[in-house]
Amino acid sequence: MTILMYGLITGILFGFFLQKGRVLRYDKQIGALRLKDMTIVKFMLSHVVVAMVGIYFLNDLGIVKLSLKPTILGGVVIGGLIFGLGWGLIGYCPGTSAGALGEGRLDALWGIAGMLVGAGIYAETFPYLQRTVLTWGDYGKITIPQVLGINHWLVIVTLILLTLLLFRWFEKKGL
Repeated sequence: MTILMYGLITGILFGFFLQKGRVLRYDKQIGALRLKDMTIVKFMLSHVVVAMVGIYFLNDLGIVKLSLKPTILGGVVIGGLIFGLGWGLIGYCPGTSAGALGEGRLDALWGIAGMLVGAGIYAETFPYLQRTVLTWGDYGKITIPQVLGINHWLVIVTLILLTLLLFRWFEKKGL
């Protein structure tokens, strides 16, 4: 099976879970932005934790190799602000806008158009960004375990426990 097939299969599964988890719904998106409904946070954090365990397990077995991107604060901060602004304006993040379109909601086309325009602007301005924004706060290819100087499984177990505590708190608060 080719890598593209793995991507297709996992993409279909992810879309299925997005739809089944109801995180494609506009009211869930706005609830997350207003910190009144943590369904999306719980959904995404669950996937991050499962992926983190799986990737590090496969890495430890030598089946996969980590391919880290450099941590560049300038790009992360500016990109995060643009992402948040777009999410707040349209009410969908990139993944959920594609899923919402798949459900037949045409308002998601605005989000998809924004992604395409943004990608085009990024591609056109990349040489300039590479000399400026993408040099601000460049920490290289680092991981939290490397920064802390501890085994990655200590960080993973700690993050799993913190995630479970956060989920419990969300449930107690009705979020």
